[in-house]
Amino acid sequence: MKKVEATIRSSKLEDVTNALHAVGVDFFTYVHVKDISKQKPKEEVYRGQVHEVKSLSRVMLEILISDASEEKTINAIVSAAKTGEVGDGKIFVSTVEKAVRIRSGQNITEEEAY
Repeated sequence: MKKVEATIRSSKLEDVTNALHAVGVDFFTYVHVKDISKQKPKEEVYRGQVHEVKSLSRVMLEILISDASEEKTINAIVSAAKTGEVGDGKIFVSTVEKAVRIRSGQNITEEEAY
């Protein structure tokens, strides 16, 4: 099994969700996060004062998939999240040694990954 972690622009969440559903990934977890990168800080005005904002709002997805689904899942995320601009995000893939269903305590097999 593989775990795919993708950090994408918040505005691309719906597009990525639709792309994942299209390739058969029907379950994943996401969380709103802030990241700090090499991108130039933005200036925002709050209560009349200019502040430099170094963190950017992103969405991080966590997806458990079978080994065979790795490439199509990555391709779906890239095609839906890509704008061609700096800051489109990153995808990390790692191997999952074991997954356990909390309700029953049973191991999750690769066929049950999504």
